[in-house]
Amino acid sequence: MDVRGWREPDVVLVTGDAYVDHPSFAMAILGRVLEDAGLRVAILAQPDWRTADAWRELGRPRLFYAVSGGNMDSLINHYTANKKRRNDDAYSPGGEIGLRPDRCVPIYAQRCREAFSGVPIVIGGIEASLRRIAHFDYWSDTVRPSLLVNSKADLLVFGMGEKPIVEIARRLDAGEDVRDLRDMRGACYLLGKTEKPPAPSIELPSFGEVKADKRRFAEMTRRHHHETNPLNASRLVQRHGDRWLVHNPPSLPLEQEEMDHVFGLPFRRHPHPAYKAAIPAHTMIKDSVTIMRGCFGGCTFCSITMHEGRIMQSRSQASILNEVERIAADPEFKGTISDLGGPTANMYDMRCTRPDVEAKCRRLSCIHPKVCPLLGTSHKPTIDLLRKARRVPGVKHVFVASGIRMDLANLDPEYVEEIARHHTGGHLKIAPEHTSDRVLSLMKKPDKASCDEFASQFVAASRAAGKEQYVVPYFISSHPGSTVDDMIELAVFLKQRGYRPRQVQDFIPAPMDVATTMFHTGLDPMTMKPVDTAVRLRDRKVQRALLQYFKPENWFAVRRALLDRGRKDLIGSGPLALIPESPPKAAVEARRKQAKDGDATYVHADDAGVSRHARGGKSARTVGYRPGRKGARPKRRRPPNG
Repeated sequence: MDVRGWREPDVVLVTGDAYVDHPSFAMAILGRVLEDAGLRVAILAQPDWRTADAWRELGRPRLFYAVSGGNMDSLINHYTANKKRRNDDAYSPGGEIGLRPDRCVPIYAQRCREAFSGVPIVIGGIEASLRRIAHFDYWSDTVRPSLLVNSKADLLVFGMGEKPIVEIARRLDAGEDVRDLRDMRGACYLLGKTEKPPAPSIELPSFGEVKADKRRFAEMTRRHHHETNPLNASRLVQRHGDRWLVHNPPSLPLEQEEMDHVFGLPFRRHPHPAYKAAIPAHTMIKDSVTIMRGCFGGCTFCSITMHEGRIMQSRSQASILNEVERIAADPEFKGTISDLGGPTANMYDMRCTRPDVEAKCRRLSCIHPKVCPLLGTSHKPTIDLLRKARRVPGVKHVFVASGIRMDLANLDPEYVEEIARHHTGGHLKIAPEHTSDRVLSLMKKPDKASCDEFASQFVAASRAAGKEQYVVPYFISSHPGSTVDDMIELAVFLKQRGYRPRQVQDFIPAPMDVATTMFHTGLDPMTMKPVDTAVRLRDRKVQRALLQYFKPENWFAVRRALLDRGRKDLIGSGPLALIPESPPKAAVEARRKQAKDGDATYVHADDAGVSRHARGGKSARTVGYRPGRKGARPKRRRPPNG
């Protein structure tokens, strides 16, 4: 600011992430689009939140504060599915933990007010976007109000922020008051106690109702998810005590020209030079290229559609290839584009072929239970793009590391052949998620037969290309609907095919996801039918252990599960046996160590101020339940069916 001669910034962006000037990082995009609009932007990255000193150092912003927790939800960033403290933070220098508080957004907002009262505060990003209405919070096991209540922000922007943040800046710059912005798309706000909600609006069950009644919570989820198409969504309102929350329709998706403009801004593609250690998230994606955003899959456990939308927004080939050329011109580039993709790699340039129908449609998935006949599913634009990208001078390899929607890929053998021949480095990661068609249906994922068909096509195409390549499947444990019997069958499936997954994903109930509602209420909100769910940590650990039945430390948990379910046939030395009859030495040693040391830290977040885990800038053990220690016990909740 001193070098540029700025007396004050127009906008201060506050983020829980380290600053990386790369188009995969939200604050880099928002900072660049504001700069492109002629505004003076200051970015406060991972400030010390214990005081407002870091906020005061930048001076009073002329227009507003824009507050975000970062690219990830802070609680998912901090804790595993078993509510244990993670050992690193991919969005911090050197992976250091403790550089952001739990529940960043309300704490950052409070520091904004302390530093300079009266400056409008706008909250956004994934953490705010997924908490815009009443929601279930897995980490505290409670239903919580909209984040607007705790943050006391003037405005909450949900979804992607390029259009809204520029509109906010321009309108405030033109002399409008922050209350005048309540007509904006993609915005939520709280009315005063005496203000009445605007009409027409659809009323959601109140915060008090959904907190007290799980059925009403499920009804709220269903109603809200059917009002997410920006082309036909209605305004929603929800009573929070004596105030109304107003939820405007989502922002319209970016057109291709707008996408091209955003990604064509002068990103340096590197972290800020002040950082002395590498930032793991940047190391992973620095040579990747985002070709689209959004996802029409509608997977119930995924937050992408609730944040980026269901309508695909694709960049032009020229824009993408220009970025590939810029990467290839970097002297540090080693010749490999690590990923050419997005949320789903093979949805590029796919949209509804009937705009008039798309404007009315309220389907939550364009491809489940069946692919909509109106959906354009041609892979030719993707194939053409991949071929052009690998011909860029200086590029040796172009890999596809984003997820591939297998039921779509099965429609185009040429795409599978192209991926196998040119864009896989020996192993292709796929995400079948489960082998139970019943569970897959609850996930809105393709059935097991689709996965088998894709795997067969890929292996055959690899052999035809003279390559020995394999698919590496990813699975989720403890998803709503998944029982111990289902996980045993999944373990047998893995044994039969020789899969030994090193990484597995425990289901994490992220706020506002459909599957999270199943977890909390025991109901599928779309059908209101019961869903049997593992909610206790003990039961969730058993499902995870079955996914990695081959690990010695899981022997005792797997044996107990098999005996409980009458599957003694899977214990011993038979061809399908999951574990041996006697515990391996490593299993006994692991059990002794666990009994001696106890489990790692569990979540007990400080709601309204400093995170107990991060005082002093370092992770600290918290007061919580550990086996063998006196103190509070975790809540026990029975599955819905007893």
